[in-house]
Amino acid sequence: MSTQPPAGASAGAEPDPRHAIETVFRLESPRVIAGVTRIVRDVGIAEELAQDALVAALEQWPRDGVPDNPGAWLMATARHRAVDLVRRRENYARKLAEIGRSTETTAPPEEPADPDDIDDDLLRLVFTTCHPVLSPEARTALTLRLLGGLSTAEIARAFLVAEPTIAQRIVRAKRTLATKNIAFEVPYGPDREARLGSVLDVIYLIHNEGYAATAGDDWLRPSLCEDALRLARVLSGLMPKEPEVHALTSLLEFQSSRTAARTGPDGAPVLLRDQNRRRWNRMLIARGIRALARADATAAGAPGPYALQAAIAACHAHAYTYEETDWTAIATLYGLLAARSPSPVVELNRAVAVSMAEGPAAALEIVDPLTAESALRDYHLLPSVRGDLLARLGRTAEARTEFERAAGLARNERERELLLARARECAP
Repeated sequence: MSTQPPAGASAGAEPDPRHAIETVFRLESPRVIAGVTRIVRDVGIAEELAQDALVAALEQWPRDGVPDNPGAWLMATARHRAVDLVRRRENYARKLAEIGRSTETTAPPEEPADPDDIDDDLLRLVFTTCHPVLSPEARTALTLRLLGGLSTAEIARAFLVAEPTIAQRIVRAKRTLATKNIAFEVPYGPDREARLGSVLDVIYLIHNEGYAATAGDDWLRPSLCEDALRLARVLSGLMPKEPEVHALTSLLEFQSSRTAARTGPDGAPVLLRDQNRRRWNRMLIARGIRALARADATAAGAPGPYALQAAIAACHAHAYTYEETDWTAIATLYGLLAARSPSPVVELNRAVAVSMAEGPAAALEIVDPLTAESALRDYHLLPSVRGDLLARLGRTAEARTEFERAAGLARNERERELLLARARECAP
């Protein structure tokens, strides 16, 4: 692996491998945890073994250099430790047995064959951590931690709740899964359907974190988007009669189609109105259209929340220019979504659509009451949207204050830079 010093570094200065280690671990930890859980059958222990592999990397990589395939190195290290743990358990069990007899395998028992079964550790991990023995909030928080690689602070921000609350949910969830001896599997029939809602929510939130990272130096985390989209596609094959599964897949196909246009050459965010739509991936858009058609064909009643969001994304995908966007249709769809799944965030998104369909003054009437919502108190997109509306109304001094406040709340460096640039544009 190249060890060229960064621009501006003094000759002979060695780059700190800790950043590379932390980045690799953040990207690879979901696969490592999923792979190790298959062996030890305990997500809490699997996370600890993955952390042990990270500690080993922190000890060895600065001395020996970052390996050519760091993800495989972490997986192999964690798996070796997992197998050693299983062997120690078996040796202990044999010593306790009244009649000793040898066991020849350290692998977990084979699961019953089923035509719907799939060999995908990540999907098994999603269904395991979305077990009904956990509360819906605990399921989502734990899965985002293990599968999404999100920190406790990032998950708290996604839920708009206090960080200690999320920490307690995660600890209790891991303890519950261990004490209840929950199987590491993709369930069948009614059990699968019972967990489906939580699984869809988690996949969606993982994609969202990849689509617009909560914190860090990069606005996008493409590997999370790819994992979420792949899991959604697998679910579509597993559950072909579930409209919301197809709808979520459609939504993620549409959103993923814009990836190449959402950042500039330097990694800076490019807003929707400024994106080069020729860079949108038309193959993914076509897949999104087909998945949305399957969702419509299998739906028996009113569209679900993911179907409505996919329909909104389809409106953007069908517009070859920003000016061609059917904002009236999008505002209407957001109104249906707000009625179907009311939340302050949905209402904020509806305000953006209304601002384009009816003007910023009409949208400001929706946004101003949201400032009293405690859940949005530290949500940087609220002052960001309000600042945009005020700027369009010519109230630039107020807009600048809102953009500066949004920048102060943002934890992603790229997003903070964008908001500060918007604030400077509003300077007298």
